[in-house]
Amino acid sequence: MKNGTVVYPGSFDPITMGHLDVICRAAAMFDELIVVVMSNPNKFCSFTPEERVEMIRQSVQTLPNVKVDYYNGLLAEYARQCNASAIIKGLRAMSDFEYEFQMALANKKLNPDVETLFLTTSTQNMYLSSSMVKQIASMNGDISDFVPPIIHDTILRRLKQNG
Repeated sequence: MKNGTVVYPGSFDPITMGHLDVICRAAAMFDELIVVVMSNPNKFCSFTPEERVEMIRQSVQTLPNVKVDYYNGLLAEYARQCNASAIIKGLRAMSDFEYEFQMALANKKLNPDVETLFLTTSTQNMYLSSSMVKQIASMNGDISDFVPPIIHDTILRRLKQNG
């Protein structure tokens, strides 16, 4: 089902194996996937947007149809600028769905040309979040199963430093 460009937004602070699972699956379904680091004024981020973009780039370097970008504005507008046909959202639990469904309706109102597609996470990543990774790493826990190996040490250095 290859058809066009889709956007996978998030704060990715940091990118996790759950995010990477969604990226790999979406990349297999579409011609082009843009992973876009978005600003969220309600979140305190441990990594700068530039650092998050670079960690994602390193993590997806083997996926030729995946691009990584940063945007500080409305997702619906970014999707319009990219001519994206859809927004990909990963879901872990029903609580994710309620919030993401509201966002999907708002994005559809702001940009009627874009659809939101939900991908459920794989069972081994259902519990995984960036917040959990940051908490475990800041307390010297082992995050090797939770983040892409290529950025593991980068994440640990920063989070131990902040913790």
